[in-house]
Amino acid sequence: MSVLLYAAAFAIAFGAGIASKTVKPAWAKEYTVPKDREIGTVHRDIAYGKAPSNKFDLYLPADNTKESYGLVVYLHAGGFTSGDKKEDEEMLRWLCSKGYVAAGINYTLRDEAHPDASVYSQSVEIREGIPFVVAEAKARGYSIDGMAIGGGSAGHCLAMLYGYRDADASPVPVRMVFGAVGPSSFYPEDWRCYGFDQNTQESNQAAAVLFGVMAGKEIFPQLFGTPAYDQAVKEISALLWVDENTVPSLMAYGSLDRVQSFEASIRLDEALSACGVPHDYIVLPHSGHGLQNDDRELRRYYQKLEEYLKTYLPIK
Repeated sequence: MSVLLYAAAFAIAFGAGIASKTVKPAWAKEYTVPKDREIGTVHRDIAYGKAPSNKFDLYLPADNTKESYGLVVYLHAGGFTSGDKKEDEEMLRWLCSKGYVAAGINYTLRDEAHPDASVYSQSVEIREGIPFVVAEAKARGYSIDGMAIGGGSAGHCLAMLYGYRDADASPVPVRMVFGAVGPSSFYPEDWRCYGFDQNTQESNQAAAVLFGVMAGKEIFPQLFGTPAYDQAVKEISALLWVDENTVPSLMAYGSLDRVQSFEASIRLDEALSACGVPHDYIVLPHSGHGLQNDDRELRRYYQKLEEYLKTYLPIK
């Protein structure tokens, strides 16, 4: 497969994000709120930057009497090339109904209009956007004293980067990170789903092109396997920021994922364990990127999410 075809295949597959089941399991109703039920107030398309896509939606719970609130940010899927915060309205409404201030944030997508957008530039936009979310909530009477950040697929990748790389720059303490099927590292040997493990001239060049696009810089195949390569991709690799101070993390991955590297998630689990970071690594053994074939494990992920929120970002 040519270098261009590798990159095109990635964009098409990743752009699908996390697939949704046509028929949701009965337990899913525990994590949804009927559209006709009042949850509080929603303020849409609040600007946080100069780019047209630099907008966020803010969900404020009905109870506005507390001295402080926890914020939960959820970042949308879409393979870094598509998607919108409105697609996560169900999740954001559910979080708001629990008593959290919730926010969905858009970021500049890599498309024909923005060919220079990258995972790195998107992560910077998220980092720059969080203070605006916190300030807007405070201006509306909801003071924030801590936050969680999560997402699906591309959104999970960006959430991990904020929670692991940028936590020290956060205007409020980051208490936890959660999400599903987000890429966390970029070693060619792990990316079997694209044949990058073949270690041929063609596969190495394809991996260098793809990872370079994601990092927003030119990467040369000769760097693979060297400390210089880690430095080249560190800004987009959550794995390389893990240490003993990393925040508690909840993650779910499908072992049959053909869109992003499942093997990279194994590395992440091992790194979190080695550093003693509280975390849960939920593997869906019969599922791909859509987490579509393992109801028991998927339900466990949502149950764990409730547990993590109660433990690390409790409602006061």
